[in-house]
Amino acid sequence: MRRSVLDKLISYVGLILAAVMLVAGGLLTWASVFVAGEVQTQFAAQDITMPSQSDIDKLENPADKAALQPYVGQKLTTGPQARAYADNYILAHMNASSGGRTYQQVSGEYMAMPDKTTPEAQQAAALRNTLFQGNTLRGLLLYGYAFATIGTIAGIAAAVAFVAGIVLAILGFLGLRHARAAGAETVE
Repeated sequence: MRRSVLDKLISYVGLILAAVMLVAGGLLTWASVFVAGEVQTQFAAQDITMPSQSDIDKLENPADKAALQPYVGQKLTTGPQARAYADNYILAHMNASSGGRTYQQVSGEYMAMPDKTTPEAQQAAALRNTLFQGNTLRGLLLYGYAFATIGTIAGIAAAVAFVAGIVLAILGFLGLRHARAAGAETVE
């Protein structure tokens, strides 16, 4: 086999891979931009304002305070804000109101009560409902956070694909140039 034929073969494979990587980079960029836009639009439509400084100061856990501090009073429009709000504000209030018990635990206690008309049962039912709503809101916010994270990962993957595509294209063109220079050399 002539050296120039081998160089051309390898170079063309590299150029095809470069094209695939560049197309992938474009699709990943589109996905990243789309997800970021949708997450921002959907969160903005909910019109949630992050806690004020005085609300943050009322929290007991220093980790909750630290997680919320960068977003004081801002409109919730990003995945990281949604995660902080869900995990460090809503959950903190849920835990405070239930004494650290989960919805499942409170619901089980309520369901085990023989008389649902007592004041204690009514209080348990209200707490159960509050925890259910809190879990639902947390879940929706955390889904938004997950999608925002997927969009971020797609953006990083797009950058990697573009760089790989450019490197492969350069190497492919250099290989074709070398094939012309190699001419009639043979591989042994």
